[in-house]
Amino acid sequence: MRHRKKTSVLKLGRTASHRLAMLRNMTTSLFEHERITTTDRKAKALRSFAENLITVAKRGDLHARRLVLRDLKNKEIVAKLFDDICPRYTERHGGYTRILKVGNRHGDNASMSIIELSEISEAAIKSKVKEKKSESK
Repeated sequence: MRHRKKTSVLKLGRTASHRLAMLRNMTTSLFEHERITTTDRKAKALRSFAENLITVAKRGDLHARRLVLRDLKNKEIVAKLFDDICPRYTERHGGYTRILKVGNRHGDNASMSIIELSEISEAAIKSKVKEKKSESK
């Protein structure tokens, strides 16, 4: 009887270095766009990785910034994390992301999900609406 099988699920069929690089890239995209679409398993793996970074960044000191820069190589995204994203979660103890299931992918029938930050800023929502309106014209 194998309790806590979570670790085998989160390996994603990749080597450790490939998995870490993928999680770093996906976390950078998540913090940049505040919402991304991916498979269910990748979203579940990304959730713990991203929430740990937000928890560290909530401290706000130099050491926390360096710890986050160890995983996120983009300095603009790290600045956005510390200046825009973390102040939204000062009163919250975890649960910074939300996973919404959206159905299956047409090509290979993989179950897809949207992972987003729990409290998306109003500016991000307005910019997405403007982009959609400009695309439809």
